[in-house]
Amino acid sequence: MNIPFNELRSGYLAQQSEIDAAVRRVLESGWYILGQETAAFEVEFAAYCGAAGCVGVNSGTDALHLALRACGVGPGDEVITVAHTAVATVAAIRMTGATPVLVDIDPNTYTMAPAALAAALTPATRAVIPVHLYGHPADMDAIRTIARECFVIEDCAQAHGAQYKGRPVGGFGDLACYSFYPTKNLGALGDGGAVTGNDPELLEKVRLLREYGWTPQERYVSHIEGVNSRLDELQAAILRVRLRHLDANNAVRRRLAALYDEALPAAVKRPSERPDAHHVYHLYVIQHAARDHLRARLAEQGVGAGIHYPVPVHLQPAYQAGQLRCLPLPVTEQAAREVLSLPMYPTLTETQVRAVAAAVTGALQDAAQT
Repeated sequence: MNIPFNELRSGYLAQQSEIDAAVRRVLESGWYILGQETAAFEVEFAAYCGAAGCVGVNSGTDALHLALRACGVGPGDEVITVAHTAVATVAAIRMTGATPVLVDIDPNTYTMAPAALAAALTPATRAVIPVHLYGHPADMDAIRTIARECFVIEDCAQAHGAQYKGRPVGGFGDLACYSFYPTKNLGALGDGGAVTGNDPELLEKVRLLREYGWTPQERYVSHIEGVNSRLDELQAAILRVRLRHLDANNAVRRRLAALYDEALPAAVKRPSERPDAHHVYHLYVIQHAARDHLRARLAEQGVGAGIHYPVPVHLQPAYQAGQLRCLPLPVTEQAAREVLSLPMYPTLTETQVRAVAAAVTGALQDAAQT
């Protein structure tokens, strides 16, 4: 069989006529940067997230970086987040000159453990970045209570459409940051990102920062020291199309996840969903001590699988020379040794899911006999 870990072309083909029309509209408009498409997407995405406003930027990493800067984070400050995340979360903190402080995760949801956060707070803590990992929300009520003296910036890069206590993620912090990398639940056909929030002053700072500190009234006059981080019109137009399909695609992901839950052998640890959460399964992640054997056997049978993430940030070569501080991370380090991401995308079929589950069962039976 041939079941890739992800398959982007089929996602485009499923919406081809709408995407092609949106691209043609932009090409024929003659306006390609910060025009009507970006403005419209910002309004539509803010409404979808239940936020007062949205600022489109060129990546999820820049969204985090600019959100931190809007909150005044800089050298001498500490920002608490997790080591079990895409390195972009920590890279964005380092871009401000602040010190990342890495804490452990909940063993069931893989999101920030509130008790670990409480143990990490110091007078230097300026901000906290909880990551809604794999599509599951972090425990935002507990995190907000513990971090009440700090800015809370939600990393929603893997959680478009996820909900916590009946509300979309992204509305529980001071700002929220999204990536539209092509593999995301809401993916562009290139790079893109956004910052959402309910504080007009913070959103305006992000808006200034994304384009050199310029305002519409005084272009070429920098009111603050900004950067070039703009969501372009082509990607905004494509995202407007895909936003209309996001809930339906997330429903497919949840249905496929339920099928995996049913078909996988009892020996593997399945994803958890807290009663107050609505998981959108950006990734379907299992855990098993024989992960490396399992992945190799799946590859032999034509099943793609990924590891998110094989090396926690605090063990990566670029971050071992005193650039960060970390507390004990036993759950994180065990997860890095044992987690495995199975194929999960809206065009995956139920037949393919059952085939993947059968391959996992066979691989584990093989491991038990060796």
